[in-house]
Amino acid sequence: MEYLDFELPIKELEEQLEKCALIGQESEVDVTQTCKQIEKKLADTKKDIYKNLTAWQRVQLSRHPNRPYTLDYINAICGDTFVEMHGDRTVKDDKAMIGGLGKIEDQSFMFVGQQKGYNTKTRQYRNFGMANPEGYRKALRLMKSAEKFNIPVVTIVDTPGAYPGFEAEERGQGEAIARNILEMTRLKVPIIVVIIGEGASGGALGIGVGDKVLMLENTWYSVISPESCSSILWRSWEFKEQAADALKLTAKDMKKQKLIDEIVKEPLGGAHANREETFNTVKKSILKAFDEFKNLSKEELVEQRMDKYAQMGVFKG
Repeated sequence: MEYLDFELPIKELEEQLEKCALIGQESEVDVTQTCKQIEKKLADTKKDIYKNLTAWQRVQLSRHPNRPYTLDYINAICGDTFVEMHGDRTVKDDKAMIGGLGKIEDQSFMFVGQQKGYNTKTRQYRNFGMANPEGYRKALRLMKSAEKFNIPVVTIVDTPGAYPGFEAEERGQGEAIARNILEMTRLKVPIIVVIIGEGASGGALGIGVGDKVLMLENTWYSVISPESCSSILWRSWEFKEQAADALKLTAKDMKKQKLIDEIVKEPLGGAHANREETFNTVKKSILKAFDEFKNLSKEELVEQRMDKYAQMGVFKG
């Protein structure tokens, strides 16, 4: 188990509890009461820490190395019904963007999402979850296929941003993202967006337009990362915590600004603390969201989606 810097008090108490239990096993000393006291203190400490997380601490949790990624969610929710599809039919298959058909209970969905790696080798293979233009074109191809067969779309967002390399720009990174945003606003099937980790810049927006946008509790969604914001404003990464606060990038901030529709609760300690509970919660949230839109006509669906995004950023003086 890996711990973030603000989780060190939890680590110390868990180590104390482990040592206490070991003493009880290896000797005849009754340590039951001591263990109970440590357990209570541990539970109180966890509640106190996770109840008062700062924006930067939530950013750290969203990047936790043990946090589940897109394929973890899809495999847990769909089981062996998921069939991955590849390629954009133009350049190549982008490994940072995955997609395919899967079933939740008896309902088919087209899943599209960014996939990160678990170690150095797979992180390079997945390009750290940063998609190239062909990734966004693959995503659009799959969404258009779903529209053709009247299958609802679920997009899963977890990216530090679209890939910013020369070759990506040469192949039309900006156009690919803009095209996706345009096409998603008028797609004639329900679109459910789930932000499970990092939701950075156009990289997230390229698959982030939906009828229902769900955001896990310890995730972030912003035009820029706190580190990049800090480097622009202060010429240093040292002010990333202040930048995170100023950007208003947490799920609570996004909901308050009406840029997302619903916050999905995470287990105490984050999504990785209890994966099964997280997967079940997300599964129920997707099915609940689909129920809201499944009986709407295609015209009503698109009109409602257009109205939703047209109202964003409108303020009365």
